[in-house]
Amino acid sequence: MAARLAGIDGIVGVCLGGSRARGAHVDGSDYDLGLYYRAGELDTAALRALAAELCGHPVEVTEPGGWGPWVDGGAWLDLGPARVDWIYRDIARVRHYAAEARAGRYLAGQQAGHPYGVPSYAYVGELALGRVLADPDGELASLRAELREFPVELTKRLEADAAWEAPFALAVARKGARRGDAGHVQGCLFRAVGLLVHALHARAGRWLVNEKGAIASAGRLACAPPDFERRAQALFAPGAVDPAALGAVLDAAEALAAEVLAGAEVRHG
Repeated sequence: MAARLAGIDGIVGVCLGGSRARGAHVDGSDYDLGLYYRAGELDTAALRALAAELCGHPVEVTEPGGWGPWVDGGAWLDLGPARVDWIYRDIARVRHYAAEARAGRYLAGQQAGHPYGVPSYAYVGELALGRVLADPDGELASLRAELREFPVELTKRLEADAAWEAPFALAVARKGARRGDAGHVQGCLFRAVGLLVHALHARAGRWLVNEKGAIASAGRLACAPPDFERRAQALFAPGAVDPAALGAVLDAAEALAAEVLAGAEVRHG
């Protein structure tokens, strides 16, 4: 399939991503194929013809941008024993955000299905963590060669962002806790834990590309505080919503955040 996709006008290369590329898949996991394309050149009519041939019936294949500003577009193919997702990635955009990541800069955009948002360096991480299946002109291999090491400047930026915003989010949550506003507290908690998780991955030199499994992944890092996964997950466990109970949850969150952030201080002296 990757070889045939690579023969379609506008496609630069094809990369297996997600859990299949990392060896973390389970029975029934989808196959995520990143279709790296050149903007303005993608032959979506040819993609529709190939999808219909593979599935035995017409398949909805979007134009670029059809799935939103950050996920971009693609198609879902049901091949019976396997589900295959085609996911567009504009090669120029990926290259731009790779340069931004090396300079310690990133953007974060809202996207349906991603409650934390999509950081622009996720595009870079997808390629770094992926498995190139087709790369006729070597463009993907060339870009991956620039990503051998997690950018030092990006690590500094993510740790600095967590250092101020995670405590700030938890302080703001205190206002909701006093009113028994559990929804507001949970939203602030999710943001704070997300910041900590991204900072831990950066500290370990590991790319993190979405929220799914992020807490468990952080807990396996050597730089994570003891019992990080259990403690972080417990912050979101259903429980009482009275001010005292919410305050206790925030106490635990602040203690966990302090341990993560202290690791950054030790690291940078």
